[in-house]
Amino acid sequence: MKDNHFETEAIRTQTERSQFLEHSTPLYLSSSFVFEDAEDMRASFTEEKERNIYSRFTNPNTSEFIDKVCKMEGAESGYAFATGMSAVFSTFAGLLSSGDHIVSASSVFGSTHALFTKFLPKWNIETSYFNINDVDAIESLIQPNTKILYAESPTNPAVDIIDLEILGKIAKKHNILLVIDNCFATPYLQNPIKFGADIVIHSATKLMDGQGRVLGGVAVGRADLIREIYLFSRNTGPALSPFNAWVLSKSLETLAVRVDKHCENALKVAAFLEGHENVSLVKYPFLKSHPQYEIAKKQMKLGGNIIAFEVKGGVEGGRAFLNKIKLLSLSANLGDTRTIVTHPASTTHSKLSKEDRMETGITDGLVRISVGLEHTDDIISDLNQALN
Repeated sequence: MKDNHFETEAIRTQTERSQFLEHSTPLYLSSSFVFEDAEDMRASFTEEKERNIYSRFTNPNTSEFIDKVCKMEGAESGYAFATGMSAVFSTFAGLLSSGDHIVSASSVFGSTHALFTKFLPKWNIETSYFNINDVDAIESLIQPNTKILYAESPTNPAVDIIDLEILGKIAKKHNILLVIDNCFATPYLQNPIKFGADIVIHSATKLMDGQGRVLGGVAVGRADLIREIYLFSRNTGPALSPFNAWVLSKSLETLAVRVDKHCENALKVAAFLEGHENVSLVKYPFLKSHPQYEIAKKQMKLGGNIIAFEVKGGVEGGRAFLNKIKLLSLSANLGDTRTIVTHPASTTHSKLSKEDRMETGITDGLVRISVGLEHTDDIISDLNQALN
């Protein structure tokens, strides 16, 4: 039997029905599960039978969510986490040892940067950064102890695109693991495993949920690698709650239709911004003016819902723009039904030096928009009055 389409798998992948034959998967709000007898209990712990023991390990709701993401990404296995950052940390903690080395794109989420520079060095794990516009420099950074090549694409917040196929070839050539944060694209728009990624990470808090309700994260990929991540997580406890897993699994049923509309809206908003006199630069993957437009078209189905643009007037211009917003939301989240605007230089990345911000494409007037599902005329109207 052939595989079903993306939308069908998102809806029809379901845990086994109970004796009540429910149409929609029920909530399994139980911290633990019982055993039939002493032998069943012994075997479950010593032979690691595939059954639910404790919801920190597995739960029917988390298992369903993981199964859906694995099918969407073309992955062998996965594990679900309480947040996107717990997925990032647990992946590195589960796969790395003291003395290992990471090569990472310099344009990464602020908390990931803090993990690389402040926390992993405590365990003698170092990171070298490459500029996303200079992938040719990656091989010069690889050392004998390099274990992981890491990147986000599109990047946060500058919405740059990295050629995943090139990263996959470099990782394979040097026998290192390729780990990709696919949060901005979602598995609907991009599948890094097709380009050689070994592990794909998502903050499910973003477009996977899509309505700003719950926190969650997930890592999927090669079964042997997920096994190591699972063993670390089983003992350290960053597991996704059954309730949040249930919400996220239901959210995935509408991911395709939501993301289609997000992308349609974002392209219209990006085109408007590109023509505005008070905007000096617009970066959206499916605008032909984007410097990595051809790469984006090669590896993404659509351009996503995130736009980065430069407001004239630097830091103060960016702050003034935010202060004039009326309809849209000022929030640090993204991927919501509601359009969200942020000014990274004065908020999320304000602790970085100006030189470090510029290195990762975060200019003083850069504004990031997470385009929502409101009518595009209303989104554009609010942006226009704020820019004017």
